Amino acid sequence: MKIIREFENYTENTPKVLSLGMFDGVHFGHISIINLLKSVAQENNLETAILTFWPHPRKVFNPNDEIKLLNTLNEKLNLLENANLDVVFLKSFDENFRNLTGEEFIRQILVQKLNVKHIIIGHDHVFGKNKSGNFELLQKLSKELDFVVQQLDAVKEGEFNISSTKIRNCLANGNIIGANKMLGYHYSVSGKVIDGKKLGRTIGYPTANIEVDELKLLPKKGAYIVEVYVKNKFYKGMLSIGTNPTVNGDKLTVEVYILDFNEDIYGEEITVKFRDFLHEEIKFESLEKLIVRLDEDKKLTENFNFS
Repeated sequence: MKIIREFENYTENTPKVLSLGMFDGVHFGHISIINLLKSVAQENNLETAILTFWPHPRKVFNPNDEIKLLNTLNEKLNLLENANLDVVFLKSFDENFRNLTGEEFIRQILVQKLNVKHIIIGHDHVFGKNKSGNFELLQKLSKELDFVVQQLDAVKEGEFNISSTKIRNCLANGNIIGANKMLGYHYSVSGKVIDGKKLGRTIGYPTANIEVDELKLLPKKGAYIVEVYVKNKFYKGMLSIGTNPTVNGDKLTVEVYILDFNEDIYGEEITVKFRDFLHEEIKFESLEKLIVRLDEDKKLTENFNFS
């Protein structure tokens, strides 16, 4: 997969089938679009392409917006690469770009610059200044500019449309199973293992503190059953997101206790994949009561079906 960062100097003229959007999460809804891209490409001898943005447009419109994302940039690009696309255009949502009207974007970017012959958009996608670009505008211009346009219906999980916002809401409520169903994979967090207060080792539960990208969305505070990957090897784990209220902590930390593990991994990059929610963050009356609960959580984790 080719990654084209910005495209002011892009000169290739290969005809393309393209979709555009943030693709945050690269969830089941996005995969349905990508599958259609590949089908259309095969039938019409086109190159598959995604036009996506970084940072999130909301950060450009409001730099103080505290939106957290399902994917870091590297995670998103890896997921798109795993989907076997030909090219991803990565555009910064700068002042010039945000001021293009929907029609200017279609004419100048999609047609003249990228040579798009087939456009596929999601059911509710809008683009261009003041959201002036939409499916109707694409249809209106398609004959004049010689491209085909398709709009996909929303992909559902049960009764609900799948969307990045709904997945974020699931994670914010600790609904890991619901989020994972819509994603089509297990939500993950990666980061370097950094020094912590080392309190866990004094009670028989040494933890690895994970330094998480500040834009990455963390699930709600609480305890979770997770898969842990250290040097590409899998371990069972129990992860805590919170401030350690039992010992009067005040800083949010992400800490994982790795079962059947006894290695020094400070400085290592590790990945945790969320499998289920154990319980809310609890302030225990004593360390003894905390240990009792950790013992219970450990049994639940040992008995969890990770298949």
